Amino acid sequence: MAEEIVALENFFWNIRGDLRIGGVLNVGTQCSLVKLGEGRFVFLDSYTLKGDIRERIMALTDDGRAVEAVLNVHPFHTLHCAQMFKEFPAATFYGSTRHRKQVPQVAWAADTVESDAVTARYPELAFSLPDGIDYISDDESVHVGSLLVFHAASGALHVDDTFNVLPLPDIARKLLRIPRIAFHPKLKDALLDEPDAGARFCDWADRIATEWSDTRTLCAAHSAISRFEDGAFSAALRATVAKARPGLTGSQG
Repeated sequence: MAEEIVALENFFWNIRGDLRIGGVLNVGTQCSLVKLGEGRFVFLDSYTLKGDIRERIMALTDDGRAVEAVLNVHPFHTLHCAQMFKEFPAATFYGSTRHRKQVPQVAWAADTVESDAVTARYPELAFSLPDGIDYISDDESVHVGSLLVFHAASGALHVDDTFNVLPLPDIARKLLRIPRIAFHPKLKDALLDEPDAGARFCDWADRIATEWSDTRTLCAAHSAISRFEDGAFSAALRATVAKARPGLTGSQG
């Protein structure tokens, strides 16, 4: 897994980054750059830009001056926030309450990234918090919750941890019966202590399959990019929901 920048259609760039566990195992991470109207740019998540990737980003953004904001959408993705703030000090930095506590050296905006105020500020983007799970878990090992962001113009869906995709050949996927989209392996640990939490999460994911059915590229943090033909994203996500629902709800159908 190597660092790279992937240009999608209509002004969306996904940066595939390194995240090494114990300094050895590279599980990867990501951030995305989106060009909005009037030459404005926003980042989704933070990442330390280096080498050719940094040069490309700076060329796109008038040496960083056109970067309006950095939207840090995963409460537990905090490693690169301080460096990103040094790189783009004029940008507005949005994060969760956990970001503020973990990285106090960043001048965080008063509005949290998941607030209605941020949603209203960026109508070119659609946001969704998963239902039925903790956005910020008390268990530091449970990183399921994240704010999903959909950019309709490019058909790109940026998601950290909540959804994963495994970069397998289609033939291997079919033989092993592995779905294209997977939920985070600690999803059960993230469920709220409420009897309908699993059902609410599944219902939410079904709504995403409907409302963001135009998704053509799923950008997942610790796995891969997956591209979908018309309608394939909705079908894939609904299949994952159907497979997971019995285990999450205790039902048999």
